[in-house]
Amino acid sequence: MTALLDGLPTATGRSRPDVDVGTLIVGGGFSGIAMAVGLRQAGQDDWLLVEQADELGGVWRDNVYPGAACDVPSYLYSLSTDQRKDWDRPCPRQEDIRTYLHDVARHHRLTERVRTGVTVDRASWDEATARWTVEFAGGERVTCAALAMACGQLSKPAYPSIPGREDFAGDSFHSARWDHDVPLKGRRVAVVGTGASAAQFVPPVAEEAGHLDVYQRTANWMLPRRNRPYAPWARRMIQHVPGLQALRRTAMWTFMESGIAAQTRIPPLRLSLRAWSTWHMRNQVKDPALRAKLIPDYPIGCKRVLFSSSFLPALVRDDVEVVVDPIVRVTPTGVVARDADGTETERPVDVLIWGTGFKAQEFVAPIEVDATDVGGTTRRLADEWRDGAAAHLGITVAGFPNLFLLYGPNTNLGFGSIVVMIEAQVGYVLDALRKLRTSGIAALALRGDVQRVSTDDVQDRLRRSVWSSCDSWYRQGKDGRIVNNWPGQMVEYRRHTREVDLDEYEPIGRAEELVRGADVAVAGR
Repeated sequence: MTALLDGLPTATGRSRPDVDVGTLIVGGGFSGIAMAVGLRQAGQDDWLLVEQADELGGVWRDNVYPGAACDVPSYLYSLSTDQRKDWDRPCPRQEDIRTYLHDVARHHRLTERVRTGVTVDRASWDEATARWTVEFAGGERVTCAALAMACGQLSKPAYPSIPGREDFAGDSFHSARWDHDVPLKGRRVAVVGTGASAAQFVPPVAEEAGHLDVYQRTANWMLPRRNRPYAPWARRMIQHVPGLQALRRTAMWTFMESGIAAQTRIPPLRLSLRAWSTWHMRNQVKDPALRAKLIPDYPIGCKRVLFSSSFLPALVRDDVEVVVDPIVRVTPTGVVARDADGTETERPVDVLIWGTGFKAQEFVAPIEVDATDVGGTTRRLADEWRDGAAAHLGITVAGFPNLFLLYGPNTNLGFGSIVVMIEAQVGYVLDALRKLRTSGIAALALRGDVQRVSTDDVQDRLRRSVWSSCDSWYRQGKDGRIVNNWPGQMVEYRRHTREVDLDEYEPIGRAEELVRGADVAVAGR
């Protein structure tokens, strides 16, 4: 362990792995940190967390665009184990969440077992030894009994397939890789995309740019979001009134659950959300022609509902144009769009910002994950997921023992706090590790029939949800299967993940027998 933490030795010419740990965590965002905190609190020290970037933080490290913040209030968008009462406003800003995650890591002494700057290339399971071998770029290898993949759903920027995109001669970058060295003051700026990130960065960009073109493919339902700093008296109450923080957390949880119910099982609730959103949007956009561009033609909740009280006013500005004509190509000097009559118009651009979201359905990619059974048959996770990613409770996959996914398939929420879901997943993984330890079993392999029943039930419920009524990044493949979202409420997911049902798994080997076998093999070399 010490060798790894001080800098991995090279694996060249070595027959044994550089390091062997009980649990390896891949990813240092909210999920990876939560998993490490859980292991710490369970008294487990035989683990290692590796992160590709130079520091922890995940999306809250990478997304540094102007206005970056969370839509969910801090008292719900934070670990239940690490509640803070000194947030300066309801919805935390990017830098506040990044600082919070670093504080959590320091408080739980996670950095002692964290290695940054590590790119994972491949993870392979060998049933004969009941171990995962994880290969890093550069040749290092780590073996582990359990592998927790905390790669996230919103970590890899996505770019549209638009001809000429790479030919643009001006400044260009993705919102998730914001280039603060590019000046915007007085320049012609084009933003492609009007999703959650754009709703936050468009207002400050509009303040700086000489002219701003916003290219919208699909309109979004909007709800108001006031995020003023707390008054001094409110901060004092939050910090000193017993039970107030818990009450606020419960109230926001209840509100979020009602939004989930509207999307999944109580359609009439959508009427109130739609009325609220329509009032908000009509109140902020008085021009009927512009409003016609911005009011969606699909059911509310089908795509992600955006919370903002500043995005629409930015679009109303005289120096901002909303372009709904589809982009046909990018030139070295601008963007060309074609209107309904077939007329093509090129708008000159100095700075091109891609607010086009993430490759949300790749999950663990580009890491290669495979598993080989005792008969020598190898299964590849990419092949298993060719028609869409699937996992039991979004956590375990048949054919891949002791592999645990955090924020995996069908665990996202259209409404609510993903941190609640992550903590439920961590609890499930900890229970699995505890049962392995107490039983002496080396590994747990999810039964194939369990995954089929589980996946079919999730998909059947999702077909009855609002998400099945339009195209969105929640869906994948030719059949439009929904691979990102959970079909129920947060409290239901917590109930399903409260403990591991061993009847859903096949045990693999006895840990002490495998250890003895490995020792004999090494002694014979």
